[in-house]
Amino acid sequence: MKTFSEAVLIQVAAYFQVLAEPMRLKILNVLRSSDRTVGQVVEALQGNQANVSKHLRILLDAGIVSRRTEGTSAIYGITDPAIFDLCEMVCDRLATRIEAQNMFRASLTRRKTNV
Repeated sequence: MKTFSEAVLIQVAAYFQVLAEPMRLKILNVLRSSDRTVGQVVEALQGNQANVSKHLRILLDAGIVSRRTEGTSAIYGITDPAIFDLCEMVCDRLATRIEAQNMFRASLTRRKTNV
């Protein structure tokens, strides 16, 4: 990893903290296909509006989503689609690690039953 200043590392850590909430990841997934109103996000997640609005605000403050107004509706969209590349990279890596752990556990189980 490159050497970064303390200020940059603090910003990176804050960015990952925003992504460390499952509801926010679900919201990003809903917004992946198209921009949506708060009501549409709530409906897609079968959540409650106050909770979804709170998480959208956090994503907005972090610069991960954008908001525009059309009439009386606030419409949210993804600011940088590269966020999905990051999420897929992390998910793929974790899936590989979990698969390896499961294979290791299965081999231990087989050894125990063969003894």
